[in-house]
Amino acid sequence: MSFRVSVLTLFPEMFPGPLGMSLAGRALERGNWSLELVNLRDFAGDRHRTVDDTPFGGGAGMVMRPDIVAAALASVDDGRRRVFLTPRGRRLTQADVRGFAAGPGIVLLCGRYEGVDQRAIEAGGWDEISIGDYVLSGGELAGQVLLDACVRLLPGVMGAAASAVEESFSADLLEYPHYTRPADWDGRRVPDVLLSGNHAAIAAWRQAEAENTTRSRRPDLWAGVGKTSSVANPAPAP
Repeated sequence: MSFRVSVLTLFPEMFPGPLGMSLAGRALERGNWSLELVNLRDFAGDRHRTVDDTPFGGGAGMVMRPDIVAAALASVDDGRRRVFLTPRGRRLTQADVRGFAAGPGIVLLCGRYEGVDQRAIEAGGWDEISIGDYVLSGGELAGQVLLDACVRLLPGVMGAAASAVEESFSADLLEYPHYTRPADWDGRRVPDVLLSGNHAAIAAWRQAEAENTTRSRRPDLWAGVGKTSSVANPAPAP
C-alpha cells in the first residue's frame, strides 16, 4: 500500500512542484506514494469563495476560518497523521520524518495570511510543525520540504538503503565529509585514511569527523549525544 498524502491548500497548482522530479517524482510515478490536492476554496459557501476573515480583537491581516478548514479536513479524514505547517510549531526533526514515513500517510494543512483560527487547530488535532525559525508566505513550500524528507525514506525509493542510514541526523549527528576522484585536486589531497583500504580505520575516521562537525557546527545537537560519543569518551589504549 502506498504512502497517501492529502494537501489542504489555497494553491494546489504549487504541487507537485519539486516533488514531481528526481527521487520523489519517480516514486510518485511508480505508486510508492500518492498525492491528493484539496482546494480550501471549494468549501467556501459564497460566490467569492471566501476562506478568511478579519481577526477578533483587531490587528493586521486576515485569518483562515475554522469552518472552512474543518470541512476540508472532513473530506479526507481517515485517521492519518495531521500536520499544520506553521512558524509557531515545534521544529521538524529527522525522528519526526521517520515516524511519518513509517505510517500510512499524512494530511497537510498549508496556512496562509496571518494564520488559522485556533479552534480549527485544536478541534482537528493538528500537529503544529515548523521547518525553521523564519517566516514563509505560506505552508506550501514547507509542506514540500516535509514530504520530500518523508518520501525518500519509503521502501523502494532510495537505490542504496545504506545512504539513509549514514546521512546527517541518522544518529543525531551531522554527516562526515565526502571525497571522490581525483585523489589530488588543486593541491588538496583526499585524507590518506580513505585511500588505505582499512575499513575499520575508515569507519572510525568517519565517526570522529561526524562528531567533530556536529560539536562545532551544531552544539545544540552535540549536547544530546556528546556524553556517549567516541570523541568525548575515546576507547582506552591497548
